[in-house]
Amino acid sequence: MKIAVIGTGYVGLVTGTCLAESGNDVVCVDNNARKVETLNAGGIPIYEPGLEELVKQNRRDGRLSFTTDLAKAVRAARIVFIAVGTPQSDAGDADLSAVWAVSDAIGDALRDVPAGPPGSRIVVVKSTVPVGTNRGVVERLTAKGCGHVDAASNPEFLKEGAAINDFMKPDRVVVGVRRPEVAEVLRELYAPFLRTERPFLVMSPESSEMTKYAANAMLATKISFINEMANLCDRVGADINDVRKGMGHDQRIGFQFLFPGPGYGGSCFPKDVQAIIAMGRRTNLPLKLMESVDEVNVDQKQVLFGKMKYHFGSTLAGKTIAVWGLAFKPQTDDIREAPALALIDKLLDAGAKLRVHDPEAMPNVRAIYGDKLTYCDGPYGAIEGADALAIVTEWKAYQNPDFDMMKKLLAKPLIFDGRNIYDEKTMANLGYTYYAIGRGKKAY
Repeated sequence: MKIAVIGTGYVGLVTGTCLAESGNDVVCVDNNARKVETLNAGGIPIYEPGLEELVKQNRRDGRLSFTTDLAKAVRAARIVFIAVGTPQSDAGDADLSAVWAVSDAIGDALRDVPAGPPGSRIVVVKSTVPVGTNRGVVERLTAKGCGHVDAASNPEFLKEGAAINDFMKPDRVVVGVRRPEVAEVLRELYAPFLRTERPFLVMSPESSEMTKYAANAMLATKISFINEMANLCDRVGADINDVRKGMGHDQRIGFQFLFPGPGYGGSCFPKDVQAIIAMGRRTNLPLKLMESVDEVNVDQKQVLFGKMKYHFGSTLAGKTIAVWGLAFKPQTDDIREAPALALIDKLLDAGAKLRVHDPEAMPNVRAIYGDKLTYCDGPYGAIEGADALAIVTEWKAYQNPDFDMMKKLLAKPLIFDGRNIYDEKTMANLGYTYYAIGRGKKAY
């Protein structure tokens, strides 16, 4: 099929590339000319494992191209995906200005295109949007004289750092449609990715829009829950690692997202939890559980700093702290809502000096902090002469270090582990003072 994807962020670029990989003719559109130039020159504006190779291969094979010409790409396409950003607005809801602008532009492009049978022209909203957005897209297309164009919803469930695998081997594909003919076109499009009998779920656009928010809200709830239990473990002398195992082996609960840490971040969970709270406010339904999930997460981003403040007291000013991990999770360079940034802000305000390392995210952090931080090429370079090490992102490169070398490089053998990646007894035997999350050591 001929496909246009509007937006070349994480979702748009992965979607367009994977659809090209399955044999479709895909044009990705972006209004950022510099980004399009970078993509046409073989560069990738984001870090996502495996993406660069797939982009280059499909460009070379002629199935994937990039342009700023939305009208031309849309007129040639049978299916047009809207994959633009929906950042959080000042009111806490999703900012849909880009979705509306693109919808209007699509309407302008297709206004004079002859109507065909049902399903011959489909606009698919891939962006994460509040319930009712698809209906708004239909209204805008109709106002532009494009009542013959179908609008569907197809939320994405991609994890940054594993997005290619998630698209190629989805747990399920969810589509929201108003006509069965549209569902059949999308079923054909996704058939190559569902050969292992994963479900293709057809529902209303409103239900599909809600499904995306409900899924992310549940995952965020599990994270905030285990973090709150971890904080309680610190106060009562229990070990959250043992508690997690005792819970996770219950098949009704499972282990996924039951890992305590410094709070969740990224482009999805914080924004989507806020958006679902805003939807509740609009319908006069206070979502108390979601409000608590968000509040717990905001507080959790201060836990590591609280442990440092407990340890150093008023002497934190002037201390040199090494920070390992800046991205909100491993295998990405995304620092949106990253817990590391909350820690960095607190440490800078306290007068500490910071030496930081991350395998991928340092350019993005440098763009925010400039020369306020010392950026180190390797993890060992970051800890040289530091009074303590804080681990905020659990990159594999940090999980089996040379502890003897670290002890020589650190001014003091002191670690604040926000991801519980080391064994507490081992660290004690090696002579480290070791603070973790929920390991029964009250430290604030």
